[in-house]
Amino acid sequence: MTQVGTRDDAKQDLTFHGGWLGALVPFAVFIGGVSWLGLSGAPDETGFGPVLLVALGIGVLLAQDRERYADAVIDGMSHRLVMLLILAWLLAGVLGVVLRESGLVQSLIWVASVSGVRGGGFVVACFLITSVFATATGTSLGTLLVCAPLLYPAAAQLGADPAFTIGAILAGATFGDNVSPISDTTIASATTQDADLGGVVRSRMRYALPAAALSVLVFGFSGGEDGSAPATALVAPDAVGLLMLTVPALVLGLLLRRSHLVVGLFAGIGFGIALGLLLGRFAPGDLLSIDQENFIASGILLDGMRRAFGVSIFTILLMGLVGGLEASGLLSRVIHWMERRAREGAGAEWWIFGSISAATMLTTHSAVAILTVGPLAKSVGEGAGVDGYRRANILDVAVCTYPFLLPFFIPTILAASLTAGIDGMPSMSAWQAGVHNLHSWGLLAVLLVSIAARSREARISR
Repeated sequence: MTQVGTRDDAKQDLTFHGGWLGALVPFAVFIGGVSWLGLSGAPDETGFGPVLLVALGIGVLLAQDRERYADAVIDGMSHRLVMLLILAWLLAGVLGVVLRESGLVQSLIWVASVSGVRGGGFVVACFLITSVFATATGTSLGTLLVCAPLLYPAAAQLGADPAFTIGAILAGATFGDNVSPISDTTIASATTQDADLGGVVRSRMRYALPAAALSVLVFGFSGGEDGSAPATALVAPDAVGLLMLTVPALVLGLLLRRSHLVVGLFAGIGFGIALGLLLGRFAPGDLLSIDQENFIASGILLDGMRRAFGVSIFTILLMGLVGGLEASGLLSRVIHWMERRAREGAGAEWWIFGSISAATMLTTHSAVAILTVGPLAKSVGEGAGVDGYRRANILDVAVCTYPFLLPFFIPTILAASLTAGIDGMPSMSAWQAGVHNLHSWGLLAVLLVSIAARSREARISR
């Protein structure tokens, strides 16, 4: 099986009616459909599945050898890394629900509210709480679904600016997605560059922490409103729930010690369930229960797995679409063209950044963009002496900007949808949520400055 972005010279390129334009038509259908659904308020990846099926069907019609196109789609879906991501999503989904049901978020909110924070201070607290939860669970969308309904309504009581509040919640989800060792983008960026997860996470802090510090400063100074009531406790006192922070700490510790991702996630789930049962946060029957009359199973384990179904199907279908485009040889020709022009380190970094930016816009999916560009980044970067950690960080930092800033990506759309219908609080648009996500703006600035500095050093050395 060939990797995304590589070329199998033993086979001729798959041809399409209309040439290379015909090869791009399925992707154009996908982008147009996703953009329309996104701007219409589609809440998650589930609604994008039919668009992908239509795009794949059009690919079958346009391919001159339909059997080969079908095989190429299956090959694209069956990459080993895709299967790793799906298993990680399933396990991380279970871990996230275990932490949610344990009351961890409520405990964090209680600590923030009783500490007397209000206005900009509460906006900063929103950023920190969501950063902790997103880092612990590795999911930005799950963080938004759990934290936004709890934190956003509280802004009315604590004098926090609504736009900055939802921006801070989205920013915290971005932070965790960028640095968590169980995030799909962290896994994809490290694996495609043959870099260990622990080293990638440690090296990524030099980008994430400056952006986070800048975000905290602006949120603190600009996130307040005048004339609000004094801060009060927003939830029932619950310090015991803070003990659940030991669960993500265990997972992080194992992964930093280079344990296998799957091993670390299973360890976290097992420890989280045991600790939650010991603390009385949930009962054994809450984990899995069977309704024999209606033939229905429910519980924490199933709830966690269901959270991964939508993104898993979306990713599998999208990788199939990429596989069909790869079989046309168009990606290979683009990659070879770029490799010929990226001869020295600084130039290579700009090429990697430009490629991952274009792929993110094209696919609207961060992990798939990394899977698509990863082989190019590795080939170009290694040839120019760019180490694996640096390559992985350029890929991951870039994909944690646009999807969390622009109004036709899932994270901004979801964040905006969670502000609707709340008494005393205005509904925010996807554009407003993205504009006020200061962490993603900071990440983009830090990355561009870093690449520019490397470029300047290379010119001086010559």
